[in-house]
Amino acid sequence: MGCSQFHKLTCFALLLLSLAGCGGHSTALIDTKVSAPQQLTPDGQELLRRFLHAASLPDLNWPSFSNYEKEVAEFYDAFGNRLPWIAGAQPTPQACAMIRSLRNAAYKGLRPEDYDGPRWDARLAQLAQSPEAPEPDLVRFDLALTVATMRYVSDLHVGRVNPRLFHFDLEIDHTKFDLSEFLKKELVNSQNVDSALESAEPPFPVYHRTEAALKTYRELLPRDDGQLLTLPTHTVKPGSSYEGVPRLARLLSLVGDLRGNIGQMDKVYQGTLVDGVKHFQKRHGLEPSGWIDRATVKELNTPLSHRVMQLELTMERIRWLPHEFARPPIVVNIPEFRLHADDEQYHWVFSMKVVVGRAYRHQTPVFASEIKSVIFRPYWDVPSSILKQELLPHLEKNPSYLADNSYEIVDKHGTVVGSGPVSREIKDQLRAGALRVRQVPGPKNALGLVKFDIPSSYDVYMHGTPATELFSRSRRDFSHGCIRVEDPVKLAEWVLRGMPGWDRESIEAAMAGQETVRAELDKPIPVLILYNTAVVMEDEEVHFFDDIYGQDAALERVLNQGYPYAAGAEIPAGQ
Repeated sequence: MGCSQFHKLTCFALLLLSLAGCGGHSTALIDTKVSAPQQLTPDGQELLRRFLHAASLPDLNWPSFSNYEKEVAEFYDAFGNRLPWIAGAQPTPQACAMIRSLRNAAYKGLRPEDYDGPRWDARLAQLAQSPEAPEPDLVRFDLALTVATMRYVSDLHVGRVNPRLFHFDLEIDHTKFDLSEFLKKELVNSQNVDSALESAEPPFPVYHRTEAALKTYRELLPRDDGQLLTLPTHTVKPGSSYEGVPRLARLLSLVGDLRGNIGQMDKVYQGTLVDGVKHFQKRHGLEPSGWIDRATVKELNTPLSHRVMQLELTMERIRWLPHEFARPPIVVNIPEFRLHADDEQYHWVFSMKVVVGRAYRHQTPVFASEIKSVIFRPYWDVPSSILKQELLPHLEKNPSYLADNSYEIVDKHGTVVGSGPVSREIKDQLRAGALRVRQVPGPKNALGLVKFDIPSSYDVYMHGTPATELFSRSRRDFSHGCIRVEDPVKLAEWVLRGMPGWDRESIEAAMAGQETVRAELDKPIPVLILYNTAVVMEDEEVHFFDDIYGQDAALERVLNQGYPYAAGAEIPAGQ
């Protein structure tokens, strides 16, 4: 069998499988010993040059590729007067495999139409109809596939939207990525296109777990009848009658919270169904009481399509991150109210509860930084906003409020200015900013006994807290923006691991001492303050959380505007 006929049959077979609904992702190893790329005639070369010069191809769903003009031109320059996706007047096996990935982009949390997904069947069918397709058709096909592939690879690698559009302080310059070189070296002659594409994606296990969960939830969508549970007039407790029991059982069984054969359910809420509700509540950031209240019904009535969207947004945000770190990072996920410490393979070593900024006015920012030092028995320098809005009103009622709560007034040099009741003159200087307030170290200090210094423009850091009762709440947005950690001793032990003289015993001694002690790290530890409302745990259990700051809604609005994203402008690779 000749190479041209082999290519034709390969792509046509792929087309038939696609039309038959075959949505598999894996690609068999491809025999790369096939015909050389298609040589162009002078007329074909001129047509390709015209398209490249215009940086536009009318055949594309989004014709302009001006943001990839340089990369596309470099790609074709590397192949001279040839079409790299065509051999023997037919698409190569690699082209067919690439098209399959573009059509299945939804399984990556992307939109196939952004890469001409719905158009490829017709293009393949057109080329398969004749053994020698007209050269202009081959040029347009090859260029369309190049542009769509570059868009797809870029979106897999850095995401579709620039995080700075949402004022997220995440640098993505590290992701500079030579698209033309990647296509030339990794895809055009690849023996396994899927594996090559995966190398462009984030390497983190949580990303791949999220991808698997997205596939599962997309497959659950057509199996759910979408019936809404009625909101009970009173909280439904075990043993109570509830007309929504049959629907509740079907839904919990579908999403995996209720195991085994549910059989026929009467309208009494009891038995394994209660356990299923507890499990569901735990996965959705609720108190696992087993009681069906308004908050629980709200989560139960959230469409599975919304869960799909949450998983897609998580994948998008993970793509904004660096693909490697000098040391394993510590990650704080704001909607989850939890901190995760990673090992060298980016698996979670441990997790702990955190308290984050209030949803109203005091939101914790999304940013990346490093822990450079740990401070034991820290002072708390009260921000001017808190001083003016909270402490000064207390002083008006009680001039001894600061002294009673372990605060002291200092000048710009850090020298303590008086003690006891605060005079009118001192209050005026505090209002003017000539003096400031700090809280002395000790058990009553708002930072607790440990502060993790994270340099940033936000003056936000992680620390302990005397208000440990807050960690018993299921929703924990109570701070002014800083992050309070549940177990500062454990976190300090992890951060200072490997540093001589800093084991758990010495950490606890420093916390119990009389002096403020700063431990400087030899190598800073990366810290990521992120915002994901869908999290797939190490055991692959999927958890969902409220969009407390409205960031999901904001990102969804941008994505719903359609391609190109980010307020009407494509984000070129590496920017």
